[in-house]
Amino acid sequence: MIRFAANLTLLYNEHAFLDRFAAAAADGFTAVEFLFPYEHPPEAIAAKLREHALQLVLLNAPPGNWDAAERGLACLPGREAEFRASVDEAIRYARALGSPRIHVMSGVLPPGTEREDVTPLWLDNLRWACERAADLRICIEPLNGRDMPGYFLHRHQQALALIHAVGAANLGLQMDWYHYQISEGDLSAKLRRAFADGVLEHIQLAGVPDRHEPDEGELRVEHLLALLDELGYAGHVGCEYRPRAGTSEGLSWLSRWR
Repeated sequence: MIRFAANLTLLYNEHAFLDRFAAAAADGFTAVEFLFPYEHPPEAIAAKLREHALQLVLLNAPPGNWDAAERGLACLPGREAEFRASVDEAIRYARALGSPRIHVMSGVLPPGTEREDVTPLWLDNLRWACERAADLRICIEPLNGRDMPGYFLHRHQQALALIHAVGAANLGLQMDWYHYQISEGDLSAKLRRAFADGVLEHIQLAGVPDRHEPDEGELRVEHLLALLDELGYAGHVGCEYRPRAGTSEGLSWLSRWR
């Protein structure tokens, strides 16, 4: 049976962040994920998780200066110390909140840089992160070039090759169907390949092309969810989309899977 997690960064934006836990639980979610919780002390978030019997399944490491268009630090030369500090902060939150996994964002290529130029740095940084978080799972996620121009990690095959190059047992693939459909398509085959390779760590979904509820548009999520069941996927599917109107009002698509 498919298990869903509400992404509290994109969903329930009609509420303040710490009030979104109650809203998600009221709508029947038993698991949540979010991007960057670092403006709130972990104790406050942990209290909300306990109060509403919610499991945290994923959080992101700090991405650098988001307002300056930084989207991760792993591929940025000269930022190694900041990268390590960001991973340590994510580990502190993950352990305090009971999250089994952390998404480490790869970053946008510096001007004039090619992917092959910074791949050795990325590999060194991810090896360090996996060793540092040996009791946790580290995720990497290819992002599409329309929403995230110049992002280092942008293709499925690139992600698989990098995971195998790092060679860490706790490094896995975060497969967001929204990004995959925009970048590459052929999701069923890629899903089967990642599952067969043993690297599939986490799934996220949203409608394409507008990142709203996955009940319209060009992506048939019902086929992909059925395929997850067929494959025996035991993880969660993160609902990381922007509701067209209110979050609760847009959840009718989810009822058939519960």
